[in-house]
Amino acid sequence: MMQVIPRLVISGADAAIDFYQRAFAAKVMSRYTGPDGSVVNADLRIGESLLTLKDADDVDRSATSYGGSPVLLMLVVADADAVAAAMIAAGARVIFSVSDQSYGYRQGRLADPFGYQWLLSQDIEELTPEQTQDRLDSQRSTGCGRLSTDRIAVVRRTQ
Repeated sequence: MMQVIPRLVISGADAAIDFYQRAFAAKVMSRYTGPDGSVVNADLRIGESLLTLKDADDVDRSATSYGGSPVLLMLVVADADAVAAAMIAAGARVIFSVSDQSYGYRQGRLADPFGYQWLLSQDIEELTPEQTQDRLDSQRSTGCGRLSTDRIAVVRRTQ
């Protein structure tokens, strides 16, 4: 078996656990602390996915200590608007509002208070890889909107 499980390093892991519970209805599967009370590991279940996190320390620095993370976390959801609203209510900041995209997704990007960006993706139209590329090419040639490669990642994931 092989699996990729994100492990987020966070300044304030307990606050992050609370945020992910409120924003994504995350369930805490386990939480372990060190002698100083810091979270050394917490396993959260978000839908069918597992996310682990820990408090920042001298060895592992948080995303906020770098000015944010270069990693974009994609969360495929049934209702992007509802999840965005829950994230905002929990303290997230909107980077791109949720909107329909030409490549078959309703998407928005939000930043959590801990330096991580979340791409909310709701499938609204099933496209072949060729149709997706045609639409991206058309969007680029007309100069309409922001060209996004987020759909390309999804196409590769599902093939």
